[in-house]
Amino acid sequence: MTAYLDYNATTPLDDRVREAMIKSLEDFGNPSSSYETGRKVRLMIDSAREELASFIGAESGEIVFSSGATESNNMAILGVMKNESLTKKGDHLITTAIEHPSVLNVCESLEKEGYELSYVPVDKDGIVNPEDIRRSIKENTRLISVMAVNNEIGSIQPLEDIVGIAKEKGVIVHTDAVQAIGKLGVDVKSPGVDLLSMSAHKIYGPKGIGALYIRRGLKLKPLSFGGSHEKGRRPGTENSTGIAGFAECIRCLKDEMTEESLKISRLRERLENGIIESIADVRVNGHPEKRVPGTLSVSFGSVDGQAILLQLDSVGISVSTGSACKSGSGETSRVLSAIGLSEDMARSTIRFSVGRFSDEDQVDYVLEKLPGVISSLRALLP
Repeated sequence: MTAYLDYNATTPLDDRVREAMIKSLEDFGNPSSSYETGRKVRLMIDSAREELASFIGAESGEIVFSSGATESNNMAILGVMKNESLTKKGDHLITTAIEHPSVLNVCESLEKEGYELSYVPVDKDGIVNPEDIRRSIKENTRLISVMAVNNEIGSIQPLEDIVGIAKEKGVIVHTDAVQAIGKLGVDVKSPGVDLLSMSAHKIYGPKGIGALYIRRGLKLKPLSFGGSHEKGRRPGTENSTGIAGFAECIRCLKDEMTEESLKISRLRERLENGIIESIADVRVNGHPEKRVPGTLSVSFGSVDGQAILLQLDSVGISVSTGSACKSGSGETSRVLSAIGLSEDMARSTIRFSVGRFSDEDQVDYVLEKLPGVISSLRALLP
């Protein structure tokens, strides 16, 4: 028996997505070419762009394909902060203490260059107070970047309130929506963000393909140069096979997301209740209600999280100690520190994330093995 419970890190490739990608390989032409095989690929890319735009309430011309969320986040933040032609002048950027490394590391690099950064705190459940955003805005504030859903604890941010405050001050808003797409209904017109990052491999698609929504009329400074692809916003021949897979992900979500979310929520509750009932000294992190269906972050007192992970892996159970992008760094999770956990509790935390192909048997297998793992590890303590 095996149980994969790390869907927030990446998801298995859906068979329907795989088939769409294989079919796309039949048309090998360069989408920038004028002959038939190139035109066929261009039509497929245009159709995929329409599919994605429709899913988030955008226009097709507002979607730029990228290599994934990391590039999209970089494109958004650097594209705004380094574009001196924007009407709103300023070198001040606001973000939160719990952003993904692909946002925080960009912000830190800007800070080293002399840009001014404000890191807004979160409460014990990992949620930003919009009034803290309001108090952080200055005359020279150009951009606010706040993730829609936290990747470690699943808490949902009050984006609509944040955007409302930003618009009063004429400040651009970017959101990393990677953990929201496919789990929540996302419509860019409400809350009204200006920039939104997405990634296919979090929604049962291939790695290496993502997208950035850029509100019509907003100009970004390009990060790279070399061609007029994506209307000059991101040069390079498009990853047509990845784009075909991304579009199929969206088609599947359109038909199945509501029912799927209910199923995933029930599985998470089954896992959460089982852990609380069978293991002493545990803490569930994140808001009890304002979180996405599949994410469960649990701190196990007096046990090292990495030891738990390795013990579970030895019996075929895959989980995470936090963000996969920080795995192996040895650093304490900034997210868990931000919500007030001690270093020991932060290091004792496991993130379980369930998804489309999870079932009750897998959850029950985890609940069968986990108490013994925790008990044996605690028995090794002095």
